[in-house]
Amino acid sequence: MTQHASGTFEVTLAPQKPDSDVAAASHVGRMTIDKQFHGELDATSKGEMMAVQSEVKGSAGYVALERVTGKLGGREGSFVLQHSGTMTRGVPELSVTVVPDSGTGELKGLAGKMDIIIAPDKTHTYTFVYTLE
Repeated sequence: MTQHASGTFEVTLAPQKPDSDVAAASHVGRMTIDKQFHGELDATSKGEMMAVQSEVKGSAGYVALERVTGKLGGREGSFVLQHSGTMTRGVPELSVTVVPDSGTGELKGLAGKMDIIIAPDKTHTYTFVYTLE
């Protein structure tokens, strides 16, 4: 049965130094992710992001993985979210999905997709459509 969760979250991104000369020359930035989710997903997450901006203003890409730990719909456990995002001259496209078989505890068997919305006032909200085995 498909279920829905929604709420807000805060995120802190911390830039990391390149770990090699090759990484520095690639112009790919790396950041740590630290989130606090509120609402039907009451959880924290930790992860890493890699991003790059092109020479064209408003065009960029990023990938990220984050482990989410807490409660979803009253069930406790953890799972991993995989992000793939692009911005084409200011137009965003984002996919955030649960990594298959990454659920633990009462979230074992979790599958789903999360939409992230950033309001003009910088408030972050999520909607999460998911299933549990």
